[in-house]
Amino acid sequence: MEILTDRTLPTLGTTKSSFTGKADSCSKNPPLAPSIPALHVRNAQRLFDLLRANGGLYLKIGQAIAMQSAILPPEFQKMFSSLFDDAPQNSWEDAEKVIREDFGKSPEEVFGISFDGDPELGIMERSARASASVAQVHWARLKDGREVAVKIQKREIAQQVGMDLWTFNLVPYVTERLLLETDFENEAKNSEKMAQLVAGEPRLRNRVYIPKVYHDLTSTRVMTAEWIEGVRLWDKSRLTGSWEGGWRQPSPGAGGRSLQAPEHGNVIQELENHPLDERLKPERDYWKGADGKGGLGLSLKDVMTTMIDLFSAQMFLWGSVHCDPHPGNIFIRRLPSGKAELVLIDHGLYIQMKPEFRHQYSLFWKSLMTFDNATIKRIVESWGINNADVFASATLMRPYTGGDNSTGDEIKKGLTGKEQSDRAYEAAQKTRKSVREILSDEKKWPQELIFIGRNLRIVQGNNQFLGSPVNRVKITGYWASRSLVDSPDLSFREKLKNFGRHLIFRFVLFGSDLYFYATKIRQALGTGGGMEDEMEAQMKRMAKDFGVELNHGVFEG
Repeated sequence: MEILTDRTLPTLGTTKSSFTGKADSCSKNPPLAPSIPALHVRNAQRLFDLLRANGGLYLKIGQAIAMQSAILPPEFQKMFSSLFDDAPQNSWEDAEKVIREDFGKSPEEVFGISFDGDPELGIMERSARASASVAQVHWARLKDGREVAVKIQKREIAQQVGMDLWTFNLVPYVTERLLLETDFENEAKNSEKMAQLVAGEPRLRNRVYIPKVYHDLTSTRVMTAEWIEGVRLWDKSRLTGSWEGGWRQPSPGAGGRSLQAPEHGNVIQELENHPLDERLKPERDYWKGADGKGGLGLSLKDVMTTMIDLFSAQMFLWGSVHCDPHPGNIFIRRLPSGKAELVLIDHGLYIQMKPEFRHQYSLFWKSLMTFDNATIKRIVESWGINNADVFASATLMRPYTGGDNSTGDEIKKGLTGKEQSDRAYEAAQKTRKSVREILSDEKKWPQELIFIGRNLRIVQGNNQFLGSPVNRVKITGYWASRSLVDSPDLSFREKLKNFGRHLIFRFVLFGSDLYFYATKIRQALGTGGGMEDEMEAQMKRMAKDFGVELNHGVFEG
């Protein structure tokens, strides 16, 4: 979960685009509006127009607003969800200026390319292949044949980042993380560190791939990494379609294999064939078959198991967590064995967990699975959070049934409204007040929880989108328990003690499997959704009791 504080909104009038007018009333019968929802729609539209007009980093803030399912009204979530895929592309002239400013040379000199078809040099596309809020990505083939992705920061980001983050007045910890995301040399370090961690973990090294970064072609605002051919996570039909690429053959680039250059290999011919749209990258789609309808022939269970294993290892074993695992940052390839390979890109947004906090969080997750309420309460209260049931439910993304419901009873107690809508309004006010009390002093609770919650929600959304092929909660809980045995910073005595507890814990997980397979049977019979759908429905019902309506989409965090 990302945090946008109440202090944000009054300062927005100082930005490039602004709106005027008096503050709207916070009463349940607002003046100048027929209803509370209408009031929220009006305010959401104002803020959306402002952020969309400013662009750049403002789109990032808009994405954060879309993810505030537990704090902001659903009207904001609906309005801002479009910002996930609505990032305008900057002109090549702007991109070229960034390269010149960072390297002191032209793109031709930096990358050894030619836009005129020199057969001794490489080539590069002027139009971006992808564009996000902070940067856009261009394809290039260097003169030695390596195909690379050149990630170029948008020029306005450098101008906005300092003053705009100050203007938005976010929680300082969030501001620091966003600042680091605009430093591509930091992203390159994160990427290399993750590649080393994956390579050192036998359970992941042949299932996860981190692209190589080329430091000689990387600066603060330009990062060059190997080009990745793969299928986006959201393309279910392409992931599961029949494999037409040949027996025990991998998809292009899988396992770190070099991409094959086009057969003709003639740069001048390539430029002549694509003079207008400048789409020069070879299309390696032979594996789709003659009719183009083939796919990777993969199991969605295999794909999601790999994903949850990776992010669980980051969270519980390594303490280095990628905080933006949405489908746009995940590619899937097919290995010769027919198994899935997950490629993780965009390593700008990370958090680093201290060992003590990581061990606490692992034990917290394990305790959720065993209904160890005393341990849950002790850990959560040490973080400055008094609402153990609510926090446990938010972590699991389903109602935590092992607690005493004291928080919910306290929220509902003393409601005076006669109508259901009035009681819901009162409950919402009390809930938001308790949330603000927790979040108002950022020193009371671990800041890492902001981004850990974001990671968990997006991974949950990925599983839900693919039809809930795996028991996400069980896999995550397993890694939490096992990490208390494998963690290198625990003593041998602690590891031995935790190993005995882990063996017992594995029997406890059997109950989670029963629930998972029950939902799979209902899903197969058409009488219910997958596990993630049912968990989200439960969460919405519980939230409604608290006067909070959860209307977020799958990937809105």
